[in-house]
Amino acid sequence: MKEIILGKTKIKTKENAFGCLPIQRDTVDVAVKLLRKAWDGGMTFFDTARAYTDSEEKIGKAFFGTDEENYGGPYLKRGDIIIASKTTAKDVETFWSHLNESLRLLNCGYLDIYQLHCVPQCFKPGDGTGLYEAMLEAREKGLIRHIGITTHKVGVAEEIVESGLYETLQYPFSYLASDRELSLVKKCHEADMGFICMKALAGGLITNSRAAQAYMTQFDGLVPIWGIQREKELDEFLSYMDNPPKMDDEIRSFIEKERESLTGDFCRGCGYCLPCPMGIKINDCARMSLMIRRAPSDKWLSEEKQLDMKKIEDCIGCRQCVSRCPYELDTPGLLKKNYADYQDILAGRVSIK
Repeated sequence: MKEIILGKTKIKTKENAFGCLPIQRDTVDVAVKLLRKAWDGGMTFFDTARAYTDSEEKIGKAFFGTDEENYGGPYLKRGDIIIASKTTAKDVETFWSHLNESLRLLNCGYLDIYQLHCVPQCFKPGDGTGLYEAMLEAREKGLIRHIGITTHKVGVAEEIVESGLYETLQYPFSYLASDRELSLVKKCHEADMGFICMKALAGGLITNSRAAQAYMTQFDGLVPIWGIQREKELDEFLSYMDNPPKMDDEIRSFIEKERESLTGDFCRGCGYCLPCPMGIKINDCARMSLMIRRAPSDKWLSEEKQLDMKKIEDCIGCRQCVSRCPYELDTPGLLKKNYADYQDILAGRVSIK
């Protein structure tokens, strides 16, 4: 598999990395098994965040746990693995609290990359928050090696690249990318800035991992972090380590058809719109039409899901979800559209076969 150099960080990693958000839904033992199997299979880059509940703790137990914790002592030496984490801090006090807690839970001494998480702006020196200055101080103290940042907004991402302040950018990117997002990847490469690709499966809407992986091989300096929760998912991506898929006419044709059906305004399921004051599960309900067709399952029509969708009737039009959506979607409009489609499916007016 292709080896990636993450821009000016000079970090080297295979073009296949582990996104650790989903392991917060696993038991500790399952997570430890997955993480160790991933490393044994050739993955060396693991991305987590303070916001991912116990994800950091599970990584710490898997790789640097102690005999007292019944994990057999440290599984790895610190230099064997690349660990990136993130903070949602908006002030310096929270920044240091998050960083110290991450290091404690990971039990790893330092972070290879520390990222300001899901930012609404490009934090800069002298902007009054002190966050960029805190990043520099943490690097000087040896607590982090490289400074990164993540965002879901393309305009903010462009400003970040132009600023030249950060060593890595994490941004959603898949074969559904717009021309503007493709240009963003190119700008990162030209700026010698590492590009960490989140949501390479578009929040679960892309179900062909082979095509998704093949698409990524076209870009230099880009590493996708695949969100992995189950062993069979991990096995798919590990199988590409020795036999990486290549972009060919068949995959290219498949992606073109996918883009025709998926490009445009659709919910990625990131959940940043939540909580809804009326209890609507927006990140499920606003993309139900796509999920029910792309990943057919009886669970979408269960009594529980029907009750979830019915809550859309309670929407009060406060538009808090719109103000929070990093993709600037008309979320109430998407909810209304998905609910109407769902009712048609339940009534048998529309077939999903």
